[in-house]
Formats: sequence, C-alpha cells, structure tokens
Amino acid sequence: MTFRRIYELYKGRHLLIDCQGVPRDVCLNDQLILESMAKAATRAGATVISQVRYHFGHNSPPGFTAMVLLDESHCSAHCYADLGLMALDIFTCGRTNPSDILKYILEDVDLGQVTTVQMPRFTVPVTPVTSTSSPHLEAPLSGIADHGGSLELIEE
Repeated sequence: MTFRRIYELYKGRHLLIDCQGVPRDVCLNDQLILESMAKAATRAGATVISQVRYHFGHNSPPGFTAMVLLDESHCSAHCYADLGLMALDIFTCGRTNPSDILKYILEDVDLGQVTTVQMPRFTVPVTPVTSTSSPHLEAPLSGIADHGGSLELIEE
C-alpha cells in the first residue's frame, strides 16, 4: 500500500467576512468595532501596531471604516449603517489564525448573519511526499511556520 501526502505552502491567510442584519447601534459605533478588532487580534496572538477609524455621515450615508494594523498584517471593517451591512477583512501571516480573531470579535459583538471565505495568499505547491510504510508522514519542510509561512496537508 502506498500513502501520498501533498503539502501546500502559503505566506498568509485572508479571511473575507460579510455581515448582514447588523444592529443599527453596532453599525453606528465605530469605536466599539475598532476596540473589538484590536482586543480580538491581541487575544489571538497578534501584535497591534496602530488603529484608525473614520465615521461617515457628513456628506455620505451613515457608517464607518475602521482598521487595526498588525505586525502580522491587518483587520478592517467597513459598515453601511442604513443597510445593516458590514464587511470585515482579516489578513494574517505566520502563526496567527484569522478565524480565531473573528471568533473573538463575534464573542464581543453581534454582527448578525455572518458569511466567511478564507483563502491562502501566495500559494506555492510543494513536491508530494510518498511512503509505502506509514500514513503518518512527517512534514518534509520543518520550520516553515517559523519563517512566516504555513504548511497545509492535502491527503490523496
């Protein structure tokens, strides 16, 4: 019997989040979302570098844009208050998982119905590893995560 594992190397994970039915008070509270993103990122192990927010409504429909700059990349939010819509974007590299950041945000804030798409960034195929002895092959590229990459196993 032959076992084959294919490893895929990528530099970061990008999580795109669409939120519908976001309560109006949340849609108008840019400070709440900014603080929640920063707190969630820190809790997930990321390093917050800077934060900025801008509240719309002067010459445009009500809403906001908020961004938390991370050593690992960023978290951002853009809100359409009149429609109850919020778009979040969480991009991380290294060991920080963007899904953990989202999980912590959702523990803190009601974002309505949430849909997510996660995609690896800068994907590089790695040579398959084949063995006739064991389905538990060790990763041929040890230390990848220590250099800002992630190694994902795809079994065939």
